[in-house]
Amino acid sequence: MEQLADLWARVTATQPPLDPLVVALALLVSAAAVLTPAWRLTRHAVTIVHEAGHGFAATMTGRRLSGIRLHSDTSGVTVSVGRPRGPGMALTLLAGYPAPALVGLGTAWLAGTGHAAAALWAVLVLVVLVLVQIRNWFGLWSVLVSGAAVFALTWWAPGPWQSFGAVAVAGFLLLGGVRTVGELQSARRRERRGRNGTTDADQLARVAALPAIVWVGLFLLVALASAVWGAVLLLRLPPAG
Repeated sequence: MEQLADLWARVTATQPPLDPLVVALALLVSAAAVLTPAWRLTRHAVTIVHEAGHGFAATMTGRRLSGIRLHSDTSGVTVSVGRPRGPGMALTLLAGYPAPALVGLGTAWLAGTGHAAAALWAVLVLVVLVLVQIRNWFGLWSVLVSGAAVFALTWWAPGPWQSFGAVAVAGFLLLGGVRTVGELQSARRRERRGRNGTTDADQLARVAALPAIVWVGLFLLVALASAVWGAVLLLRLPPAG
């Protein structure tokens, strides 16, 4: 019981507000992770959240989740069993690209209300839920590294560093959510928007009877709206007193 009480105290602890300059530095770190060549490595973290979105939607709509595979080229595949068409399949396909932006927005909100530790623990729970569904060695390695980094921040870092980390994670997911939608459209161009396109948007077009570009536009709208809202939440953090 003492261990559970200690864990709960860690999760619900409040962190002091960050100085605006520190917030700006955390967001600069986020931007560097997304907008520099480091993206080739950091994109794996966005893929984990993307596939978690597919997996969550599949489970919530009654489909049977068979597993998740993550690849070294930063792509991923979530396999679920159920009807090949219908609302469940459509929602499962729909959930991937908005997931990083929405998780980033939730992280920004928690960080903005002084609950950075809760935000980081929520991200850690998400990573653990993905971990139990991983079905390949690279995916296992990728998720374990990501989970270890978040766990170290939640367990050993002092409050201000947890706040810094939560702001950086929020900014990274919000920016990463926008960039991956741009990459989606680039991938569609490479596939020449063929009838047999393999992207989520092309699969949605076949399942939900709307053109793929409409789904890309919806993904982009969610990502941009989340990024703007998240930026407002983060940049309005009260200054450290």
